[in-house]
Amino acid sequence: MMTFNDIVEGIKSLSTNEKEEIQSLLQQYLREERRDKIYESFQAAQKEQQQGNLKFSNQIDELKQLIDE
Repeated sequence: MMTFNDIVEGIKSLSTNEKEEIQSLLQQYLREERRDKIYESFQAAQKEQQQGNLKFSNQIDELKQLIDE
């Protein structure tokens, strides 16, 4: 199994084009991971709403109180 250092050293030996491709792939993977986390949070919020665990208000004092809970 390759270690992180092995990977870093391997990347150092790549051409500029290959390094740019790796950079592009990493950016894509990070976007996908963030998108997955956002979707998971959305699903959790939907579940909480369906269970009646979410509280909504347009009154500032009530919102402050909800934040403090």
